[in-house]
Amino acid sequence: MNQLIRLLIIALAFVSCQKKSSKSDYIEQRVEEILSKMSLQEKVGQTSLRGTSSRVKGDLSEDLKNAVRNGEIGVFLNVMNPKYVDELQRIAIEESPNGIPLIFARDIIHGYKTIFPIPLGMAASWNAEVAETSARVSAIEAAESGIRWTFSPMLDIARDARWGRIAESPGEDPYLASVLATAFIKGYQGDSLNSENSMIACAKHFLAYGAAEGGRDYNTTIVNEELLRNVYLPPFKAAFDAGAQTVMSSFNDINGVPASGNKFILKKILRDEYNFDGFVVSDWNSVTEMIPHGYAKDDKHAAERAITAGLDMEMTSTSYEDYLLALMDEGKVTEEQLNDFVRNILRVKLRMGLFENPYREKVDASKWYAQSHLEAAKEAAIKSTVLLKNNKTLPLNKNQRIALIGPLADAPVDQLGTWTFDGDGNYSLTPKQAFAENKSKFVFAEGLKYSRDKSSAGFKKAIAAAEKSDVIVFIGGEEAILSGEAHSRADISLPGAQEQLIDALHKTGKPLVLVIMAGRPIALGNIMDKVDAIVMAWHPGTMAGPALYDILNGKAQPEGRLPVTWPKQGAQCPIYYNHPNTGRPASADSFVGINDIPVGAWQSSLGNNSHYLDLGFEPHFPFGYGLNYGEIEYEKTIVSSNKLRRNETIQVSCTLHNKGNYPITETVQLYIQDVVGDIVRPVKELKGFKKIRIAKGESVSAEFTISTKDLEYVDSSMNYVVEDGDFNVWIAPNSADGIKASFELIE
Repeated sequence: MNQLIRLLIIALAFVSCQKKSSKSDYIEQRVEEILSKMSLQEKVGQTSLRGTSSRVKGDLSEDLKNAVRNGEIGVFLNVMNPKYVDELQRIAIEESPNGIPLIFARDIIHGYKTIFPIPLGMAASWNAEVAETSARVSAIEAAESGIRWTFSPMLDIARDARWGRIAESPGEDPYLASVLATAFIKGYQGDSLNSENSMIACAKHFLAYGAAEGGRDYNTTIVNEELLRNVYLPPFKAAFDAGAQTVMSSFNDINGVPASGNKFILKKILRDEYNFDGFVVSDWNSVTEMIPHGYAKDDKHAAERAITAGLDMEMTSTSYEDYLLALMDEGKVTEEQLNDFVRNILRVKLRMGLFENPYREKVDASKWYAQSHLEAAKEAAIKSTVLLKNNKTLPLNKNQRIALIGPLADAPVDQLGTWTFDGDGNYSLTPKQAFAENKSKFVFAEGLKYSRDKSSAGFKKAIAAAEKSDVIVFIGGEEAILSGEAHSRADISLPGAQEQLIDALHKTGKPLVLVIMAGRPIALGNIMDKVDAIVMAWHPGTMAGPALYDILNGKAQPEGRLPVTWPKQGAQCPIYYNHPNTGRPASADSFVGINDIPVGAWQSSLGNNSHYLDLGFEPHFPFGYGLNYGEIEYEKTIVSSNKLRRNETIQVSCTLHNKGNYPITETVQLYIQDVVGDIVRPVKELKGFKKIRIAKGESVSAEFTISTKDLEYVDSSMNYVVEDGDFNVWIAPNSADGIKASFELIE
């Protein structure tokens, strides 16, 4: 019977492979058939992405319509009027020479109408389901407007909180980012690319954009190839394995070569090694921006550089449109190169089913802000929220009188965060609204009108409200505009007069809860000791209010864990847990602080190792950190064997005890250190995590299986290797804690 079942499974798998192969063959035949009928001008048109910085405004011009009739445009960006979408698509299908459909694109980063937490917030959920659901809701809502392509997910590993685009990042760890990458792609693209509410995803930014020097957006990156392959590439590889159809080249140069003209990453890695067969689009004007980079002398030269590197489609700038044919006439590029670009684009359009069903999904009732979408957004906000400090202040007591204070306590637009072009503050539910709807005993005084407000005019009213209350809930942070693209900050402390207001509230003697809405970690050194609890909400989205109300009042647990290391100040950046050691690694035993140095000390190293005299060597909070309302105790890590043979596995386990008064969901994390390697290896690396529900007073065992695949890395010869030797392993609540165990890999 078992043999029969196995044969049946093999037969079904064979049929499935045959169907996939047949479909792929059909698509390739159609690509060649369409390509053979196209003029050179039409081919160039497919490489052209037209659009504006926000949306096409006013009526559609005859020039624009004629360009579509002539097949001179392949994709539109930011056409948000559904009537225009319908009309342009009709012209392309019915009046252009070969009836090639258009794709309509939009930056939909963490929600279309229903806004979810910013991507860094969703990364804090450590929950693939949260990422997938957010992307699925985005695709369903966007399809109504005809949008079938989004420039998401951003998969840039981010190690610098000063960088504005850390808000869009999946964090600093390649393993966590890879898990989320897979989920986002699955959510956007759905079960079938040709579904009316499938939206093709774009893995961006290729490559190493998050390593911008000084955390300054668009800045240069110097990243050796080993680091590229071990840290920056894994999330992209996961996205491609999950079926991502498009890739966006990044703004930055990588080791001196701008990404949009970088043959090494676009050809050698993307096409030759990863066998990617979708298409590559430039970032906004990034082709012609190779001119100020100093990599191209003019638009024509920029086009030549990008074409030679293998960039399929140019976003908004027009160097391909203006010069591609001339470059062919001069013999600097070939028609076959152009044909390959068009093949890649047509292949994706065929996979999307646009030739059979080119028009947008039309529904009787709008799916925007559907109740199920709002509930999913609230759940995502809850699971993304990180409790950083709690001196037995949270959860709140329902009988407490609350002073609700702060510039983001009732900021419906700012709570949505960066990259929310289509989010509507009128649909946002703020914390103030949530407290009112739940009939809480509270008084509201904003204290500051907005996050950068430096006026103390509202302090008196805020202090008076605090003095009449039992507990203060201060909701501050950053306005949405202070993070995201082109919004890097050198000083990452709370802007405006927020620290001064917190200091004044602290002096009332009332318990003080700080809730932060921000697109990055915030430096807390000046106020850490003045607050009794700290809740990091990121920018939580449409349902921020109900989510935070439930968390603050104990109706829900804060489940989030930090996806990035939280620095004490911006000066510590870049900072990340999975760093290599130095020859003189920092430690508490060797640390000598600036105030510990005797006046007139003899000039010496004082025994100091790798740290700052004034900030030490530890972050404020480590990667993976997050509290809950339970009290969790981890026992020592146990390995099933201290020897691991190649192609075998060992089990690693740890017993957890919930000694608190609340049931909790714990994010249990597995870290491994390769003690000696061909290149200097990280002090530890995340290799797995699990969500485990633990009842009050319960003890549970967390178990992981380790295989040799978990020990693999790229060595100095660019080979994937697993080396014999010693390894350390931790099962821990975060990257800084846990009791170490060890094993040896042997032949």
